[in-house]
Amino acid sequence: MGLFDSLAKNALGSMLGGSAKMDPAAMLSGLLNEAGGLSGMMSQFEKAGLGATFSSWVGTGTNEPISADQMQAAVGSENLQALAGKVGMQVHTVLPLLAQFLPQVIDKLTPQGHIHENNPTGGQIQSVLTSVISSGLGGLFGGGR
Repeated sequence: MGLFDSLAKNALGSMLGGSAKMDPAAMLSGLLNEAGGLSGMMSQFEKAGLGATFSSWVGTGTNEPISADQMQAAVGSENLQALAGKVGMQVHTVLPLLAQFLPQVIDKLTPQGHIHENNPTGGQIQSVLTSVISSGLGGLFGGGR
């Protein structure tokens, strides 16, 4: 792992409370696996009436935003409790972070505008997280996209 990758991973760890019990990539990988991969997660969002929102993240156009309440409806309280426990945080802290970062992660995991690989590897997720974090940190420090 390069210096920037380490910095990005540490930055996400800090955003997730600084004392995360689980690697952020492993956390997202676990969330995807619990859902049945990207296709399963898409089904969860469709059942919650948010299929168009999820599809916007997969597609090549603009990503539709999602609120913390919508994220909770789609992911489910039980899954969120488990996720929050894994990172050592409260659900009310995890939800806005998930609402902010999950659309970008899904977008970068589906660059051709469709689900090509249903179950991305931990390495793929780590690479995407590094990219998403670097974009987010660039915005924080005045960097452009």
